[in-house]
Amino acid sequence: MPRAFLIVIDSVGIGGAPDADQFFNGDLPDTGANTIAHIARDAGLHVPTLDRLGLGAAVKLSSGAEAPGLGAVPTGAWGAATEVSPGKDTPSGHWELSGVPVPWDWHVFPDTTPAFPADLTARICATAGTTGILGNCHASGTAIIAEQGEAHLQTGWPICYTSADSVLQIAAHEESFGLARLLELCKTLAPALHEMKVGRVIARPFTGAPGHFTRTANRKDFAIAPPAPTLCDYVHDAGRKVYAVGKIGDIFSMRGIDDLRKGRDAALMGHINDLVEEAADGSFVFANLVEFDSEYGHRRDAAGYARHLEWFDAALADLLPKLREGDLLIITADHGNDPTWAGTDHTRERVPVLVQGIGSRPLGQLAFTDVAASIAAHLNVPYAGEGNSFL
Repeated sequence: MPRAFLIVIDSVGIGGAPDADQFFNGDLPDTGANTIAHIARDAGLHVPTLDRLGLGAAVKLSSGAEAPGLGAVPTGAWGAATEVSPGKDTPSGHWELSGVPVPWDWHVFPDTTPAFPADLTARICATAGTTGILGNCHASGTAIIAEQGEAHLQTGWPICYTSADSVLQIAAHEESFGLARLLELCKTLAPALHEMKVGRVIARPFTGAPGHFTRTANRKDFAIAPPAPTLCDYVHDAGRKVYAVGKIGDIFSMRGIDDLRKGRDAALMGHINDLVEEAADGSFVFANLVEFDSEYGHRRDAAGYARHLEWFDAALADLLPKLREGDLLIITADHGNDPTWAGTDHTRERVPVLVQGIGSRPLGQLAFTDVAASIAAHLNVPYAGEGNSFL
């Protein structure tokens, strides 16, 4: 019985989204953003494994751009996928890849100070047991912890911030504020935020002292549940095992998921390798590698992004020979985050769809939902979601 592996390399866009002019970083529309092509141009990029699977060809198909150093003749199947959900965020991308486009407009907080309405601020304070909050603005997570961390230690007030995504993020020190207290705060607030159609409440714990604060791996996303059954539900309901690697469990509210494995990207690749060895026939492994986005895209670090892509490429080269005959591996992304672009937020882009296990051929322009339909077809499970199989 076949198995399927879906690896989302978070934010690895390839330009060309037809509606990029409707999405902005500050006052600049995302028209022309191209995560892979611009990283290759500005920082150099050596990713022979991804390129042989079709990454360079997908960039050209998507945007017409040449990514310097890429352009090998593909040995895998490759295409470019376009999103229809009205957002360039993590839940929208992942849900649509699993067959469920988002049917509503997300609530986004204004880029003002304060960013949050007074009633929400009062709710946060009442739930946290504090007389105020810090931040209350759009911010980069690492920057606002550096700016407000000392005040947080002095006052005990949580650091609350947002971005162009539909999100409320709350940062707090694991020792002085308490990790369990932070997680309970976010969990308690989440239902009210979800009613507002805010996609996620994210706990962002950190440790250290002023000048040396460090975010920990204990991040947790409290995400709104998908509005319809996803690929995970269909595979689970067919009696197959669904493994979630990384923040997939949070994104899907653990619905349709049997086994959860977390950590940072190096540990997550270890989990994926383990599952290639361990997962039973008929299983579905759904993984997200997030450091591309959180560590390099939002920080506008093109060189760091390039080196992390090269790390993943080497890890992928080690993984591919371990796949069994009949396994399907799809590598894709959920949105873009061009580190050469203005601002610090995601960029509206098409994403690559690179496939090992169905031979070498162009797949052309695809829908995000085609990924879900194809995996369901490969696993031979009943599927009533959107999309068309490219198998």
